[in-house]
Amino acid sequence: MTQSKIIGLTGRSGSGKGVVSSIIEEYCAKIIDCDKIVHELFRFDKNLKSELYNFFGCEIFDDNNYINRKKLGSIVFASKEKLDFLTKTTHRYVVKKVEEIIKESSEYKYIVIDAPLLVEAGLHKISDTVWLVFASEEISLKRIVERDGISYENAKKRLDNQKSFEELKSYANVIIKNEKSVEELRIEIEEKIKQVF
Repeated sequence: MTQSKIIGLTGRSGSGKGVVSSIIEEYCAKIIDCDKIVHELFRFDKNLKSELYNFFGCEIFDDNNYINRKKLGSIVFASKEKLDFLTKTTHRYVVKKVEEIIKESSEYKYIVIDAPLLVEAGLHKISDTVWLVFASEEISLKRIVERDGISYENAKKRLDNQKSFEELKSYANVIIKNEKSVEELRIEIEEKIKQVF
């Protein structure tokens, strides 16, 4: 059996990375959604929750003993030190989980690591190719506001906290501009898959 090809898929918030991921999935690819992994870890991983409790205290937990992402977000985005701790700690658990899933998914031709913080977590190092999805800031902000129901100002803050397109570009093997129709995007992705693999 040939070894799975690993695509590290990343992009700033609002770039439309999810649409690209769903198109690649049509090629019988295994999608590893790192956002979903974080959600599950925050709910069920006792070791991660214990580490976060020791650092942040009980105010980040809701009545069900789940981590309240909104509360946690408001704390970490006001402090670089706290954000750094959260990022480093969470990434350690995410990387371990991603590596486990890859080992269990050897029957797939393609495995996509869909991660907004692919580079920050070091997951680009285990990818055969890194695909960067981008859209203009104006389009990205509009998408974030519509998707998450937040204000333009909060959407702008979120983007400002992420690596710029220029920073991410240096890690990318493939760059996909996602400002076109889904049909055009599908044709482009098909071409990229043929080129890369």
